[in-house]
Amino acid sequence: MKRTVIAFDFGASSGRAIKAVYENGSLSYEEIHRFENVPVYENGRMCHDFPMICAEIEKALEKAGAVDSLAFDTWGVDYGLLDENGELLGLPVHYRDGRTDNITKKVFALISPDELYEKTGNQIMPINTLFQLACEENLGKAKTLLFMPDLFTYYLCKKAVCEKTIASTSQMLDLKAGKFSETVLKKCGISTSLFPDVCESATIVGEKDGIKIIAAAGHDTQCAIAAMPAENGVDAAFLSCGTWSLIGCELDEPILTEKSRLDELSNELGANGKINYLKNISGLWLIQEARRALRRAGEDYSYNDLEQLAVKENPFTSFIDPDDPIFAPQGDIPQRVREYCEKTGQPVPESVGAVMRSIYESLAMKYRYAIEQIEENTGKRFSVLHMLGGGTKDGFLCQMTADSLGIDVIAGPVEATAVGNIMLQLIALGEIKDIDEARKIIRRTEKVKVYKPLAHKQWREGYEKYKKIIMK
Repeated sequence: MKRTVIAFDFGASSGRAIKAVYENGSLSYEEIHRFENVPVYENGRMCHDFPMICAEIEKALEKAGAVDSLAFDTWGVDYGLLDENGELLGLPVHYRDGRTDNITKKVFALISPDELYEKTGNQIMPINTLFQLACEENLGKAKTLLFMPDLFTYYLCKKAVCEKTIASTSQMLDLKAGKFSETVLKKCGISTSLFPDVCESATIVGEKDGIKIIAAAGHDTQCAIAAMPAENGVDAAFLSCGTWSLIGCELDEPILTEKSRLDELSNELGANGKINYLKNISGLWLIQEARRALRRAGEDYSYNDLEQLAVKENPFTSFIDPDDPIFAPQGDIPQRVREYCEKTGQPVPESVGAVMRSIYESLAMKYRYAIEQIEENTGKRFSVLHMLGGGTKDGFLCQMTADSLGIDVIAGPVEATAVGNIMLQLIALGEIKDIDEARKIIRRTEKVKVYKPLAHKQWREGYEKYKKIIMK
């Protein structure tokens, strides 16, 4: 049977709609709509422009024509609060808003980091939903909390659900029980009634104008991992590379040890029931925001321009820790790179190319750092890394990653997040059996490129220098 579906793939900086057709084991797809997701301000808070995004959804549906189903995937941790009439109490606050600065101390007075990690398995980050709720002005007025993909589902069909993969980014979900932790919520003064029941990935939720609305995997990372063209039995790591870089592997059970917590590793639910054991790293955000800062200063570079400038610079001159708090807010990333290097006693990169070289190399070095931590905690030794998403279009970063890790990097699919969303819809519609079958289709139909390590010895030497910098 021929099936036509729409994957709505929304990132924190842009959104798009991908229309796909699946027939006789063959998949084709195209982007039919794209828009910028620009934050707005409400009551002094950086927020997501929910009405604007909903208007863009309607535009995409007009362009799409007849389709069988649709589903949303988005970034994690953010949410909307509904009142007793099902209306938003305010625009969803952006995770980059400064309200969670220094909030962890308030939460740790209620529940210790050890217990919090033991109950939820999430890398403890101030942006996580639990910490956002600790400074939520509208919490007392709210009847229902919906994570972003579920909020868009609700907008279309008025069905309130809580899809499991997006819920598992919140620092509130008990991974083993598959429901919100009563212990965490009670200690933090959050009512369990705020949350709809947790539903499985690939669940048909409702309909709008004859179109089935599906909860695929609400977290974009889990959609991307569902599309990983991995062979069964191969010890493979993954790197979902977009605004954030999420690097890790699939496990059968969570790892909730003190070492895992101190290594800042996260356990999140995959759409196939696996635990995705990973580290969140500030990824292409650094390049994206650097480009925006340069544009604001009157220097208009394309991403290719920035890459080519970086290629021409000397290697291993200065490094940053991509996850240093200085790089988290919007602003002048190139200047912050210079300030970081000066503070850590390194040569200060003056040119745009030198700044970009520092960012590129530091990302690749941080990937190795994370992989070493994951291998230590799991006992695994990875033979290949599957690099997924938009970052795979950057051949310079792909090759650097292979050189840094010393293993093959299989880059692709470029549209992994959308393809995973599509495949999960097809599972919900009964067209394919499960994610294993979806991956077989992806291996057969999607283009990938293999990057082999060419300069691992030089990178190994540079890595020792990098570790000394970030461990100061």
